[in-house]
Amino acid sequence: MLLTIGAVIGALAAGWYAVFGLKPYTLTMADVTERYAYVQPAALNFELKQDESHGYHFTYTSFDGAIVNGYMRLPEASISGTEPVPVLIGAHAMGRAHVRWWQDSFKDRPTRESTDKITKMALAKGYAVITIDARNHGERKDPQHSIVDIINNLHWWGEREPYEQMLIDTVRDHRVLLDWLSRQPQFDATRIDIAGYSMGAQVSLLLAAVDDRVNRVAAVVPPHMSNRTAIVAPLSLLQGLTDNPVLLLTANDDEYASEKENMQLFNALPHSDKQHHKFAGGHLLPADYVQHFEPWL
Repeated sequence: MLLTIGAVIGALAAGWYAVFGLKPYTLTMADVTERYAYVQPAALNFELKQDESHGYHFTYTSFDGAIVNGYMRLPEASISGTEPVPVLIGAHAMGRAHVRWWQDSFKDRPTRESTDKITKMALAKGYAVITIDARNHGERKDPQHSIVDIINNLHWWGEREPYEQMLIDTVRDHRVLLDWLSRQPQFDATRIDIAGYSMGAQVSLLLAAVDDRVNRVAAVVPPHMSNRTAIVAPLSLLQGLTDNPVLLLTANDDEYASEKENMQLFNALPHSDKQHHKFAGGHLLPADYVQHFEPWL
């Protein structure tokens, strides 16, 4: 009887996978170029509003007409100085928002990724820091296409397009942001770096791979992506990272990337200037991981 039940379960599982399981696919560089291409808006409609902290809330029109929101702060030295300053773009984790790069808590929930500490460090080092909400996140949440639904449909029903498109469009939103940044005389367009946590690390690597205006990348616990979602897998876009130094921080018991997968990513990174710091524990790194940003910045 037990064997019969086991056989039935096995058959059902095999049938489910045959119908709904994600299948691997291959990419060409032409595929990558096409999917991440965008048409620069005729008018970015970039609107800035200064707050009491001498930072700037902003919105702009992206490549498809979507309104992107974010926040920016300049280092103290730039207020009276005349030299252009370097830029650090911060990319947030899945289910989070860009405010996690600015606040140690939000809606009474702590910023456990400690990305706000990186922001403080970068500002003290003379960087301008700028962040935006990813698609379907923060102020851009879509109740009809929640993150939970997107991820559940990806894993249970093999609907990878909404997940892939969310990441691709987030990368393209950042490319439009780079259009604006590169035109502003107060920023050093040759020194635009990006740092990201989890999904933000994935976005950071993808953006650097498709846009040569990004210089260095700090990727903190990027999730492992296989060729089942190849178009948003950093391993599939390594050719675009040949000019990018990378700081990689990973966890040995990460729920979203094994120690072996993390080593695979690090070993495959093509630039000779790369660093890999490993931590015990899971996807949420100990708060002192940010000390590795001190020399990096």
